[in-house]
Amino acid sequence: MTEQLARKDDPRLALYRSVADPELARSHGVFVAEGRHVVRRALEDPRFRVQSLLLNAAAHRDLAPALERLDARVPVYLCETKDFHAITGFDIHRGCLALVDRPPARAVADLMAGARRLVVLDGVANPDNVGGVFRNAAAFGVDGVLLSPDSGDPWYRKAIRTSMAAVLRVPFARCHAWTEDLDGIRAAGFTLVAMTPHAAAEPLEPFAARSRGACLAVAFGAEGTGLSPATLAAADVAVRIPIAPEVDSLNVAVAAGIALHQLRDV
Repeated sequence: MTEQLARKDDPRLALYRSVADPELARSHGVFVAEGRHVVRRALEDPRFRVQSLLLNAAAHRDLAPALERLDARVPVYLCETKDFHAITGFDIHRGCLALVDRPPARAVADLMAGARRLVVLDGVANPDNVGGVFRNAAAFGVDGVLLSPDSGDPWYRKAIRTSMAAVLRVPFARCHAWTEDLDGIRAAGFTLVAMTPHAAAEPLEPFAARSRGACLAVAFGAEGTGLSPATLAAADVAVRIPIAPEVDSLNVAVAAGIALHQLRDV
């Protein structure tokens, strides 16, 4: 690594001035890792190539063992904490940021190969919900996540942060032909499960009991709109989480946590 002092007007920090813009980061082929936990995961995982880091003194000290393994050509910019807001425009990173190359996209078929539990996100765009679902997926042994064309970007910094770096661990693939890919999930041997609050759906607990050992792809929709008609039509079974009648639905990340715990492959 190459440690370099940097000031808030340093031209070498140009891309860090735009880390709040997800489209700009994507156009440069990078994702933004923020906070020591996420940055450490990126540093320690050989699948990820770190382009540069922007650290305050405390983060630099804490990450020292991981930084020692960095390629000598990777710049580590050291900056005073008070200058971070002027550079980035936000404070959540707590003085610790890294720009990391986005890995190549996975093919849907490759993600399904050998998997037994998949999550399918249908139109889930909110990055906090995307990150929350990935965190649950990691916690309950899900093998991968399939995203509809209109679902949010897991490499967006807020999704990574909310996932507690689970996005870096749980493989995912984006579908581009939704109806055909839904058919492909079933053709690959998965039971496609539509999670829905509809009263006619089967309660979760008995479904979980009778599906032990099956390959499951569990689909969750966006809050408000729920699963798309295409997903509901393609599903093998509709399943609901019983809740109090005066509550119409659950947050999608909460629902995913409950369902994936019940349906974990044990």
